[in-house]
Amino acid sequence: MRRRDFIAGVAGSTAAWPFVAHAQQPAMPVVGFLNLASLDANAERLRAFHRGLKDTGYVEGENVTILYRWAENQIHRLPELAADLVRRQVAVMAMPQALATVLAAKAATTTIPIVFANGDDPVKHGLVASLARPGGNVTGISFLAVELAAKRLELLRELVPTASRVAVMVNPTNPNAETTMRGVETAARALGLQIHVLNASTSREIVAAFATLGRERCDVLFVGGDAFFNSRRVQLAHLATRHAVPATYAAREIVEAGGLMSYGANVADAWRQVGVYTGRILKGAKPADMPVVQSTKFELVVNAETARLLGLTIPQQLHSSADEVIE
Repeated sequence: MRRRDFIAGVAGSTAAWPFVAHAQQPAMPVVGFLNLASLDANAERLRAFHRGLKDTGYVEGENVTILYRWAENQIHRLPELAADLVRRQVAVMAMPQALATVLAAKAATTTIPIVFANGDDPVKHGLVASLARPGGNVTGISFLAVELAAKRLELLRELVPTASRVAVMVNPTNPNAETTMRGVETAARALGLQIHVLNASTSREIVAAFATLGRERCDVLFVGGDAFFNSRRVQLAHLATRHAVPATYAAREIVEAGGLMSYGANVADAWRQVGVYTGRILKGAKPADMPVVQSTKFELVVNAETARLLGLTIPQQLHSSADEVIE
């Protein structure tokens, strides 16, 4: 063989080495992320999900790929979006928040692991066999939003002791709505309060609900925990101030947007835990053996500026017990 041909052959073989090595590297795992709302409404929570993944060694774009599917508050799209992720054969489906999202995913697959964060009882809704031993392809985090309804109503009454009539706003498309109503009704009876139910699942229906609230002469407003309501937090806070009605919410983000008061689990931390569970499954853990985590971080947030606009004085005890008072 001529020397020039030999060198060319060696050079050609060397050039091929990086491609051979690349071909031998395992493909990055793909996570399917499904959410009822929008990215704009959940930017901070999504960062928490990424932190949870990072805690288990996964960084998007480096060693894991994430396919995002946002339903933009169109609940009818959830089955289609879940089916799309199944067709793409993702390794795990992560869906923090919205029971309807998890139900759509569970109907779409019995084999792909599903990690949820939800405010209602996952056993009651058939997501898992038990909290300790889920038993199937679904596990996640329960942040007890529904069970906290009574406490939220008590705190609102503490802030507005003269209240006697409560408007309760729920999203009728949310499977949690009925359970929320039962919890509020029980708490209202114990406090001697009357309730008036307001249904809203669109922006226009929120406006109509506030108009009804005024006609019914309700003293305070209880807004149910809901992903759609969180996405409309600026609208809710603005209308509550305009109608001069003290309101309580499940999510602190609404108070940060100008709402009066919230009490509930730290939902961003629940999203972080979804990231952790997703990462553990990517490492080989089985959902059937991963207990449903129950949130232990609960926070009371009060907006002092909104209280002043409404002519309310925050009682010292409530002020002291608040995790944060926004001035």
